[in-house]
Amino acid sequence: MCGFVGIIGVEHAAPLLYSALQSIQHRGQDAAGIGTLHQGRFLLQKDLGLVSQALPASRIESMPGTSGIGHVRYPTVGVGDREDAQPFITRRPGILMAHNGNLTNVVELEEDLRDWGLHVQSRCDSEPILLVLADELTRLRPSKHTEEDLVKAVSQLMKRLRGSYSVGAVLQVDGEETLVGFRDPHGFRPGVYGRRADGAWLIASESVALDALGFELVDVLPPGALILLRKGQEPIIHEVEKAERYPCVFERIYFARPDSLMEGGRVYSVRWAMGEKLADEWAKRGLNADVVVPVPDTSRPAAAAIAERLGLPFREGFIKNRYSGRTFIMPDQRARDAALRLKLNPIREVFEGKRVLLVDDSVVRGSTMRRIVHMIRTLNPSEVHLGIFSPPVRHPCFYGIDMPSSEELIAGSIKDNDVLEGALKERFQCDSVSYLTLDGMSEVTGEKVCKACFTGKYVVDVSEKERSFIRQDRRP
Repeated sequence: MCGFVGIIGVEHAAPLLYSALQSIQHRGQDAAGIGTLHQGRFLLQKDLGLVSQALPASRIESMPGTSGIGHVRYPTVGVGDREDAQPFITRRPGILMAHNGNLTNVVELEEDLRDWGLHVQSRCDSEPILLVLADELTRLRPSKHTEEDLVKAVSQLMKRLRGSYSVGAVLQVDGEETLVGFRDPHGFRPGVYGRRADGAWLIASESVALDALGFELVDVLPPGALILLRKGQEPIIHEVEKAERYPCVFERIYFARPDSLMEGGRVYSVRWAMGEKLADEWAKRGLNADVVVPVPDTSRPAAAAIAERLGLPFREGFIKNRYSGRTFIMPDQRARDAALRLKLNPIREVFEGKRVLLVDDSVVRGSTMRRIVHMIRTLNPSEVHLGIFSPPVRHPCFYGIDMPSSEELIAGSIKDNDVLEGALKERFQCDSVSYLTLDGMSEVTGEKVCKACFTGKYVVDVSEKERSFIRQDRRP
């Protein structure tokens, strides 16, 4: 999971990209980068760390260029070294590119590229996308590529790539500086584009990047299509590969900012509706509580909806350290445990003597939740009930979320919901554990979403060879 932004038609692209990346910092904390195009030359700054660490202000201010690409990285393929940071550049033809997603056939692509004399230098799956595009373009002609060339090249690229990808790039097309975007045919990973009154264009993983810079949202990047954007001109959109849309439901549950707009509407509204469904299911169980408390921050809309639906008080029971990271995307369990100790500090008065309904978005590995409940138990509540506003995560994700192994999923080996909730009640030392049902979730999201992590039904098949590579190549 990562986040990208692309901009064209502004006086000084780099500082704007910097601001936009800060708005999507939640999508990746491991590395950040910005590249710009200036008078036919690409300039690049990227390094490990947060945006503020990887991109020194003095360097960004000195990077000229009226168009560019920015990226924040959370690696699911590659070990996360500096050479894996994005964006990437290829010199023939000149392309600056960044991507969000996860290719499943990386090994096959790299072998094919080597047959054509192209060697991947990083372990990031964005580089093969870039090299495949460059390969397809140069097969048509060595330089001076046209719009028709780009459409043909992206069409061939989509036939060669498997998995999820949402891509932003800057290159010369028909002799004009052009901002390009495309998504995989199913639209697994998000992408949007918008304009400013002066004719500038922006593409991004989430609409909050547009909000941060005063751009008006136009639409989502159409899955399976190629979009070309130039200053002061209308978008050019080519449908390349048609397929049914299956956007990732976990984006709406956990990853995206609640104020973002995606397919299906405002993320906040989706989480609120999921909370209402969980409240209805929870009430049917005959359970009772005195207070509803969210685990910050993702679960806040759902918890507020539950409290309103059940007629219970909603309370902030934890103070969150704003300088701590997201524990789910920490590189290993030791880091996640250490981060949790810094991240949440409970307020005794909210919990003491109360029947607490604790609300969270999901339980993936379970170690974080176990520590949270233990922390609450030290405050002497009379009861602790856990409500999860998504179904159990039972299957690995191969499209860009960091859960590629069934063995590390706490629900991976227990297929019966009642048995699972009973087991987790004991494991977490709760009075009850309640997941939102698949039917409840589908009433909110519809059936046309990727929910393979819940059902095991993958929209794009993943071979055992591909699964093995992802398991072996994931970070420890």
